[in-house]
Amino acid sequence: MAQDATSYIQHHLTFAKTDAFGGFHLDTFWIALALGLLFVGVFAYVARKATSGVPGRLQNFVELIVEMVDSQIKDAFHAKSKVIGPLSLTIFCWVFLMNSMDFLPVDLLPTIAQWIGVTFFGADPHHVYLRVVPTADVNQTFAMSLTVMLLIIGFSISAKGLFGWIKELFTAPFHADGVLMTILLAPVNFAFQLIELAAKPISLALRLFGNMYAGELIFILIALLPWWINWVLGAPWAIFHILVVTLQAFVFMMLTIVYLSLAVEDH
Repeated sequence: MAQDATSYIQHHLTFAKTDAFGGFHLDTFWIALALGLLFVGVFAYVARKATSGVPGRLQNFVELIVEMVDSQIKDAFHAKSKVIGPLSLTIFCWVFLMNSMDFLPVDLLPTIAQWIGVTFFGADPHHVYLRVVPTADVNQTFAMSLTVMLLIIGFSISAKGLFGWIKELFTAPFHADGVLMTILLAPVNFAFQLIELAAKPISLALRLFGNMYAGELIFILIALLPWWINWVLGAPWAIFHILVVTLQAFVFMMLTIVYLSLAVEDH
């Protein structure tokens, strides 16, 4: 029984991989892409069908999300940018959708994938893998956080100029009077700037990954229990997990806004 449980957990925590690019995670890529297209499709549909009259429920829901994101930007971002609004909205909705895959029954999509693999490709069902929560893959969370880091650099250069940004790397956070002290503190400032720059994507990626991986693992462990205990424990955890899923999407969005706001400010 213990061996069966171990195999069950290992199977659910194994990615569908390809040998290309050092073991590319196909399930993470395709599910994240599908959810991104779903977000774009729904919002584009609502934008085309938007009315100034009495809006429908879907338009009301989308407008509520847009207003929430807009209010957070106004509170945290104190510069002008045409990018920050769409970026923040995309981050919140996309991360929320990827997190929400955790609410699907643990065996639902993997079982469907096994059936497709066996029926159409003659695959061994024990070697057909599918992980359905892209944000429980550290590769996905690091990819997003590294993109945020590149945006931080881009926003800084856009606001201060290339030479202004380079100058800041060597003159902040410890400002000095005089050429000698400026030269002496330059390596220290540069080291601190690199640490700060690296800490931002690392914290973004690991925070989201850690919370979603833990949530996924708990759902898998609950699925191992007898069906009546499964429902008793699964329902409360799913209700609590709604908060985790939403909060992690919100935190990722807010930290991105704050980091980009700091990037355009003079130190």
